[in-house]
Amino acid sequence: MLIPYKTSQKKIAMGLLSYMPKEKDVKKLIKTIELYETNETWKLFFWKVDDDIVGIAGLEMDGDEAILHHLSVNPSYREEGLGTNIIHALKERLNADLKPSKETKDFLLNYEEKTN
Repeated sequence: MLIPYKTSQKKIAMGLLSYMPKEKDVKKLIKTIELYETNETWKLFFWKVDDDIVGIAGLEMDGDEAILHHLSVNPSYREEGLGTNIIHALKERLNADLKPSKETKDFLLNYEEKTN
């Protein structure tokens, strides 16, 4: 289930974002979270399985487009199709054309190949 980020969940968000290759450094993580918390066009969502938050997706809204900047799943939950589920839920929820960033390009292209 897709749920919006709340500032009280900052540590969870930072933990999940840290699985992305360019988000390993704590200073970089703090800047990334601040961007999502202060810029209203940047949206952060969690993916929840039962009572556990196991994935995260971060987007920049730009009119009728959404640029996917961050997508990460807890390693314990990988290879279960959760990334695909997150993308599908985002597409349904946003009513916008989902575009990849440099960091998410490969995953989003694989998703498009699987679903077309």
